[in-house]
Amino acid sequence: MNDALSPNTQAILLLTAPLIIGRGKTAADLLTPGQYKRVAQSLREQERQPSDLLGPNAATLCAALGEACAPQIDCERLRTLLDRGFQLSQALERWHARAIWVVSRADAAYPRRLKSRLRDDAPAILYGCGNSLRLETGGLAVVGSRHVDQALIEYTEGVGRLAAKARRTLVSGAARGIDQAAMRGALQAEGQAIGVLADSLESTALNREHRNLLLEERLVLISPYDPSAGFNVGNAMQRNKLIYALADAALVVSSDYKKGGTWAGASEQLQKYRLVPVYVRATGEMSQGLQALLQAGALPWPEPKLAEDLIEVLSADAEWVRPSRDPGVVAPGAPNLPLQATNTSTELGAVSPSDGVKVSGTRLTPAEELFATVRSLIERMPEPKTEAEIADELNVPAAQAKKWLARLMEEGVVEKMVRPVRYRAAADRPVQGSLFR
Repeated sequence: MNDALSPNTQAILLLTAPLIIGRGKTAADLLTPGQYKRVAQSLREQERQPSDLLGPNAATLCAALGEACAPQIDCERLRTLLDRGFQLSQALERWHARAIWVVSRADAAYPRRLKSRLRDDAPAILYGCGNSLRLETGGLAVVGSRHVDQALIEYTEGVGRLAAKARRTLVSGAARGIDQAAMRGALQAEGQAIGVLADSLESTALNREHRNLLLEERLVLISPYDPSAGFNVGNAMQRNKLIYALADAALVVSSDYKKGGTWAGASEQLQKYRLVPVYVRATGEMSQGLQALLQAGALPWPEPKLAEDLIEVLSADAEWVRPSRDPGVVAPGAPNLPLQATNTSTELGAVSPSDGVKVSGTRLTPAEELFATVRSLIERMPEPKTEAEIADELNVPAAQAKKWLARLMEEGVVEKMVRPVRYRAAADRPVQGSLFR
């Protein structure tokens, strides 16, 4: 990951990040994710970027945003947050000394899996330590309860070892119990793992055992929360969707019934996001939680024993068609069980073909099919073009081209150049130079 922090990322950090330094107090009026989403939308409508809030016309722009986002967000609140430049410089110095990188959703270096799959629900800021390119490899997510017996710990370690033998990345939340057992099994078998932390990224990355794995690029740790932030139940719940979004399939080893982070994360995937197939352990005693997840649409884990068996399972999952958040669409091979109704997305850009998911056989809306084609064309754009040139080539009104380009910028597919204004396909992400006992 590039050490240089983009102006966009600086602005987003000032608006949303606590910038915890030692025992320093955090800002009381940080923008919530929902509030920042409103600010970002207003900036797009004005054809501006977060970095413009740090420019010579910042006062005028803050006033316009305060008026557009009132009453929750006013100009004075924005200016107070943006005036934290010294605190940001202290935080950056601390993170750099600990090899912690930070990237925002406005950067081309932001993990494309998160941006394209979660779209506006992808965290505005992501912190990490280790090789960020590992975040694009997919793999197997393994999640479960913190308090389990030794038999389940050994079972889960075996799943981690199998992922290592199959050369597939193990993704988990690094919490006690099942999460750590899965990562431990993979790493002790010379495999690779991604830990999506809900807290304490800084102290976890500084652990001597983890440090070696990070340097060997077999482990990468990420968190959407400040590297010094302590544990918070809400944060633990919110980070669950990142675990699923980074994987190709997920295995729930154990879960309480209608309570706890594992239940909340799996239910959210089955009923809202549906990013990947969700499996549940099919051997041993079945808890009420696992049985309920099966009834909600989860699949029984086929219990692969050999590396090639796991590869076959994950290869089959690559052909699993992700429904477009339409409760009437069921993935091939999934049980035809009723799911809780969710809002069907009709916004242009709802489908992202670069997710590596085959779309043949999916019931896409005409708008989704059209955007998928537009996205593919713009990804292959040989040279930078203006908004008007793109609209002319696609034979659509300028307003429609503007809407598509705004979505593609958020997904990291295109970058906006200035002086003169041009759009170009996003460059390849820069290379960056990886548990538990």
